[in-house]
Amino acid sequence: MFHTDANTPFEEIQHRIERLQTALGESGIDGALIFQKTDLYYFAGTIQQANLYVPADGDPVLMARKNPERARAESPLKRQAAVDSLKQMTEVLARHGIALPLRLGLELDVIPAQLYLSLGEIFPDARRLDISHAIRKIRSVKSEAEIALIREAARDADQVAAFAAGALREGIAEIELAGIVEAEARRLGHQGFVRMRLWGQEMFYGHLMAGAGAAVPSYLASPTGGAALSPAVAQGSSLHPIRRREPVLVDYVFAKNGYLADHTRIFAVGGLDDDLLAAHRAALEIQEFLKQEIRPGVAAGKIYDLSLSLAAERGYADHFMGADDRRIRFVGHGIGLELDEYPFLAQGQEILLQAGMVIALEPKMVFPGRGVVGIENTHLVTESGVEQLTRFEEEVIIV
Repeated sequence: MFHTDANTPFEEIQHRIERLQTALGESGIDGALIFQKTDLYYFAGTIQQANLYVPADGDPVLMARKNPERARAESPLKRQAAVDSLKQMTEVLARHGIALPLRLGLELDVIPAQLYLSLGEIFPDARRLDISHAIRKIRSVKSEAEIALIREAARDADQVAAFAAGALREGIAEIELAGIVEAEARRLGHQGFVRMRLWGQEMFYGHLMAGAGAAVPSYLASPTGGAALSPAVAQGSSLHPIRRREPVLVDYVFAKNGYLADHTRIFAVGGLDDDLLAAHRAALEIQEFLKQEIRPGVAAGKIYDLSLSLAAERGYADHFMGADDRRIRFVGHGIGLELDEYPFLAQGQEILLQAGMVIALEPKMVFPGRGVVGIENTHLVTESGVEQLTRFEEEVIIV
């Protein structure tokens, strides 16, 4: 049984397709071939094993291999075909009166090399060009329907934080507390998957870590890493029992109906040292200052540069977003269907902020051997500034 009540409306999909076709026309690209699951869901409403051909002009064609019946039930697109292999794509396009492209757009940031080579054999006359940047720019500005879904995820993120406060106790292992909190997230409708686009990046709900372990860096593009359970995971919760007076980082992503809200709160059992409380307050001050500067037309990199200055003024230059020369060079990131969407509030980023972008803003202070403090909230960029969507108490919560 397919959950057609949760399908993306045709009008929403049509608007997205039109924006992509505008980008194709501006780049002189004849058509785009979409494979990546998140892009496929965005433009077709399904993540079944399929690909979507979007011509620069005319109706797109969805070609599904597994499961075409479910793809037809989930996607509102009118032109769909069941295929057994990629080699049948040219036949399907010809059947729909679509000329084979001479300039073919592909998601070259994510598709495997083997697929790229195969497409060269299927479309031997086509020059294969990257359209990933155009797609990510389109996806960075959310529709009202998307914003409504992110608002719902943000409300549930707040509920998870409140639940974590009640579940925390001295002596409980990080991983046990994580399991309890994650079970509550599932009860609220968390989908389980937290999708990331950057190659080699992965996330399971987020990070719940305490004390020194939270400050251990990892491969993840994040200011926090975690001691983890083993080198096979190398991030997140460990078997460490949570002790009194150490910061407990609960940095979780709520993922519901495809859309995400990112959210960090700091807890402690019995209190926290004054210097860590002061660092946390500094992170809150930085967040509030940055919120006043975020508005349409501002370059994303300017927000990051400002965050560095604010951290240095408060004496935290050596702890802001990491504690060594490999610290993360951003203070926030776009969020939507994926955790690492445009825009990146990062060093050198020139993309201009626009109304409708959704940003996770996360000023954090990392203290090796002691832990992590700071804040993260999901915000909507509006015509006049920003609206904060995650609202749970931001001070350190002492239990």
